[in-house]
Amino acid sequence: MIRALAATLALSALALAIGPQSADAHGPSRQKVIKSVEINAAPDKVWKIIGNFQDIGWHPAVEKTEGTGGNESGAKRTITLKGGGQIHEALTKYDAAAHSMSYEITEVDMKVLPVNNYSSTLSVEGEGDKSVLKWKGAFYRGFMNNDPPPELNDEAAVKAVTGVYEGGLAAVKKAAEAGG
Repeated sequence: MIRALAATLALSALALAIGPQSADAHGPSRQKVIKSVEINAAPDKVWKIIGNFQDIGWHPAVEKTEGTGGNESGAKRTITLKGGGQIHEALTKYDAAAHSMSYEITEVDMKVLPVNNYSSTLSVEGEGDKSVLKWKGAFYRGFMNNDPPPELNDEAAVKAVTGVYEGGLAAVKKAAEAGG
């Protein structure tokens, strides 16, 4: 009886010692960023600014956009950034009537945006002269193994995507609310 109790205690202690290590060994977790902005403009006006997948020139970080396929599912675009670097994306869903488009990054330099397996949706909702522009994305950090360097960890990925979204949303708000 004492031997069985000692064995149970030994196994319990071993499980506790191993437990925290195995919990850290699962790799990265999918991160999410959702940002939105209220805009004093009709949804159609906001959609007119952002609704062409082939033109993301409304974003202040973008130098130019080149692509193929228009707004059809599977369309491709290459975004060249003002500070250098490119992001390659593919359109996965487009619904002009619902003012919504979804896309994914197919290729990106981690120095430009430290993310993997990134997908995102831009949508506009509202009535009359009021809109809400929402940008949401899900992704993994730039370094997919354990112990990422600081520039490729979860915090760096979330910070970078948050910055992209906030800069873009502010630019669209300014453009949509500007005269007429």
